Amino acid sequence: MPNNEKMVEVYLAHNAMEAQVIKGLLESFDIPCFLKSNAAPSVHVMTMDGMGEVKVMVLESLAKKAKELIVSNNDA
Repeated sequence: MPNNEKMVEVYLAHNAMEAQVIKGLLESFDIPCFLKSNAAPSVHVMTMDGMGEVKVMVLESLAKKAKELIVSNNDA
């Protein structure tokens, strides 16, 4: 796996909890990922206007597999 491989977004979660669920799913299938958000961490659970959105990022070479896992898990 090249060190300079690009990271791409495979899922946009509405909040940090949803993002953690997706991260756990991907990592259980050995797909490393990280979460990216523009919002500062908060003690508030409720967010508005997309401020709590979190991007789930994976290596570009694993993006197709990651998206397939997310879709198949959402269909279940």
